[in-house]
Amino acid sequence: MYKLMIVEDDAVIAKSIQHYMESWGYEAFCVENFQEVLQGFLNQQPQLVLMDISLPFYNGYHWCDEIRKISKVPIIFVSSASDNMNIVMAVNMGGDDFVAKPFDLNVLQAKIQALLRRTYDFAGDSHLLEHKGMIFDIGKGLVTYEESQVELTKNEMRILQTLLEQKGKIVTRDKLMEKLWESDSFIDDNTLTVNVARLRKKLEEIGVKEMIKTKKGIGYVVD
Repeated sequence: MYKLMIVEDDAVIAKSIQHYMESWGYEAFCVENFQEVLQGFLNQQPQLVLMDISLPFYNGYHWCDEIRKISKVPIIFVSSASDNMNIVMAVNMGGDDFVAKPFDLNVLQAKIQALLRRTYDFAGDSHLLEHKGMIFDIGKGLVTYEESQVELTKNEMRILQTLLEQKGKIVTRDKLMEKLWESDSFIDDNTLTVNVARLRKKLEEIGVKEMIKTKKGIGYVVD
C-alpha cells in the first residue's frame, strides 16, 4: 500500500483528497503542523507528496527543496497559482507534476497512480532514518547533515542502522557483531572497534559529533 502525504492548509480540500485517495486503497495523511513539514515527512516516510504552494510559515517551494535534499520521492504540486511562472518554478524546484486548482479528483488520482507506477516499478524505495537533524539513507548508504554528506561502507551502514533503530538503548558489542555476520562480514572484536572509530570520524567530518557513545565493557548507544 502506498502512503501519500498531503501538504494543504485548506482543511476541506485536504480531507476531501485524503478520503478520496483512501477509497482507492491508498494510505493518506494530512500535515497539521506547517512549521514541521520535513519532520512529518521523515516520521511518516510517504511514497508520494501532494504539495500546495501557498502555505503558512514557508511556501511549498521551500518544503520541496528541503525534501529534495534527502529524497527523490515524487512530489505533485497542487495549487491555484497555475500561471506559467509558477509551473516552471515548481518543476525547477524538483516537482514531478503540477495540478491546477480547481481539479477533478479522478484526474488527480490518475496522475498519482501513473507517477507511482513510473517511480516504483523501476526503482526501489529508499529507507530513511533521522536523528537530531542527521538523515541516514539506508538505500544509498549516505548520511546527510545540514549541507554536508558522507558515504558509508557496508559495515559502517550496518552499525549505524542498528544503533539508530535501537535509539536510547545500549547495543552490545556481541549484538553488533551478530548483525555484521548476517551480512557475511565475519569480523572480530578488534575489527568492530576499528569500524566504529571510522564511522565516528566520518560523522564528525560532516558536523555530527559525539552521537555514538561508548558504554565501557558493554557496547554503544545513540541517545
